[in-house]
Amino acid sequence: MSIRIVLADDHRIILEGLEQLFRRESDFEVLATCTDGEAALQAVRELSPDVLVLDVDMPRMDGITVLRQIHEEQIPTRVVLLTATVGDADVLEAMQLGAWGLVLKEAASVRLVQSVRMVQRGQRSLDQALVSRALEKVVRKSDGRDKLLSPRETDVVRMVAAGLRNKEIAHRLSISEGTVKSYLHAIYEKLEVHGRVELTLYAQDNGIL
Repeated sequence: MSIRIVLADDHRIILEGLEQLFRRESDFEVLATCTDGEAALQAVRELSPDVLVLDVDMPRMDGITVLRQIHEEQIPTRVVLLTATVGDADVLEAMQLGAWGLVLKEAASVRLVQSVRMVQRGQRSLDQALVSRALEKVVRKSDGRDKLLSPRETDVVRMVAAGLRNKEIAHRLSISEGTVKSYLHAIYEKLEVHGRVELTLYAQDNGIL
């Protein structure tokens, strides 16, 4: 079965190159090509592709905003972000919003094709240099903050890092889901993190497992 994809880049030459790249591969079906973020989001809504290859720097709606909207609408299409350069904050937000792939434009075309195939198989394909740099910044900001956590808060962090949802954490700790949410709110403020993904990364990098 073909991997159904939508391609989005505001530079027509790059977009045409991407289209030719994927059309040469027998296991891909290019459903649409888009030159702005709004068109990309509309194509995803209408065509339900398996994967959206999306440039971060797009007119009318940038790639992160498109990703955020896909996340909010719970659209199952998996997103691979394509970028020439991206800030640390955008890298972290992209991960929090569920980006499956993050590929630099300078990477070889074979890398992009491999990434999309990995994503279709359910494997994340994130540029390790970008992710490591972003995480280093988070860790530098967080030195010593875990000392502020109470033993119970530390337990909650460990369970979040293990992938447990609020209901499961509440059951294990014999507390209400509302109490779990209160703990998480306090933890986010103490550690200056935003959401479960960043908290999990913090826990992994600081040995709270």
